[in-house]
Amino acid sequence: MGALATVGVRAAELPPANVCTSRMRVVAATSDLASLVDSVGGDLVQVRTMAPPMADPESFEPRASDLALIANAALVVRVGLGYDHWLEKLLDRPGRGFLSAPGSVVDASSGIPLLEVVGRNPFAQDNHGHGIANPHYWLDPANVETMTATIAEAIASVSSLARETVLENRQRFLKQLRLKMHAWAHLLAPCRGAAVLAYHNSWPYFARRFRLNVVGFIEPREGVTPSVAHLASLLTQARRTEVRAILQTTNEPKQFSETVAARLGIPLIHLAPAVGSVPETEDYLRLMDYNVSALARVLVAKR
Repeated sequence: MGALATVGVRAAELPPANVCTSRMRVVAATSDLASLVDSVGGDLVQVRTMAPPMADPESFEPRASDLALIANAALVVRVGLGYDHWLEKLLDRPGRGFLSAPGSVVDASSGIPLLEVVGRNPFAQDNHGHGIANPHYWLDPANVETMTATIAEAIASVSSLARETVLENRQRFLKQLRLKMHAWAHLLAPCRGAAVLAYHNSWPYFARRFRLNVVGFIEPREGVTPSVAHLASLLTQARRTEVRAILQTTNEPKQFSETVAARLGIPLIHLAPAVGSVPETEDYLRLMDYNVSALARVLVAKR
């Protein structure tokens, strides 16, 4: 059993601490990271997810019971860049013995070429997850090569006996990923340069990879409700740039996007926010399949 069967498991569902297991316990901040850990670790790991798939990980509030998720973990894998800032409440608590081991908290953003780097303290104002840089880097599938290398090295550093198996698992996954990337690029090739709006600034890495043009956001700033003046300005900009659709994930408020879409006469493209958020997104590759297909169905048809 891997992350696919355990995405979103809460602390209360974990086995008691005294139940023996031969698999390495890994806690992932999000279901997307859990899927990548599972792809690399396979049967060597037991993966649990902190933020459930339909939660907003940028504003997620851990419960006291979530301490049980990391109490006996060998590794904690996080998005970093302020995205999962709420993990600090758990990782900084005294008595978290695993923190004494070097590399036991793994930042999956390490080595990623980041976008929208501003370097401000992400916790100084609104505790929202956009701060140091745009944190949605896993939505460029090319970045997953670096992420899985970081995860594989972390698992192997805990158990040197696992190194060969982990490297084989990763190579098998990367072979699938590269084939998928070719298919995704082919499917979205007719959409290159298409202007779109998005509710939230989640898509710069995805847009760069597949040559989409995200020209504006329903939110004036991450986590801020749009004003009438902002929406009016956005409508003007959208008409000028011939926007063709609005990107909207299933866990974001819909009323503002629906209003803008109706005024412009363009569709909403409903995307899955995370692995496990809809039935067809059981792992990372299927998540990307789902979202690429959803985009292609609308944007290719509207050329």
